[in-house]
Amino acid sequence: MITLFDQAIHDQIRTRIDKLTPATQRQWGKMNVGQMLAHCSAGLDMQMGTIKLKRVFIGRIIGPLIKKMVTSNDEPFKKNSPTAPELTFVDERDFNKEKERLIGLVDRFTKGGTAGVSPYPHPFFGKMSADDWGIMAYKHLDHHLSQFGV
Repeated sequence: MITLFDQAIHDQIRTRIDKLTPATQRQWGKMNVGQMLAHCSAGLDMQMGTIKLKRVFIGRIIGPLIKKMVTSNDEPFKKNSPTAPELTFVDERDFNKEKERLIGLVDRFTKGGTAGVSPYPHPFFGKMSADDWGIMAYKHLDHHLSQFGV
């Protein structure tokens, strides 16, 4: 499984983030590049336990089943997948600030390893192993970097 805990994957993600510019356009979805960077940073904050999101009802019912399907293969997320409202940004963001913040969080996530992941359940998937968090961190970043063509 591809995971952000792998240094080579970390380096690949960093290279892709570095290719983003304020003029980079999305290929699908609603966010602009600054909002996407803020969204990805918030996702990593959740994955490291810096923020705790409330569980959603439907996730309590089908989340564990979907989690198993998502974490047991290297298939990317589907376009326009749903997200937690707490991780959605609609205001204008400072591109350079958001890019710098995301790079710092990517570095911190990989460096922290499995000991640095969230002790809290995922709002949809529920209880997550450290390996699950590493897989999901990669898939989430890959999804949004692909959204912006990098």
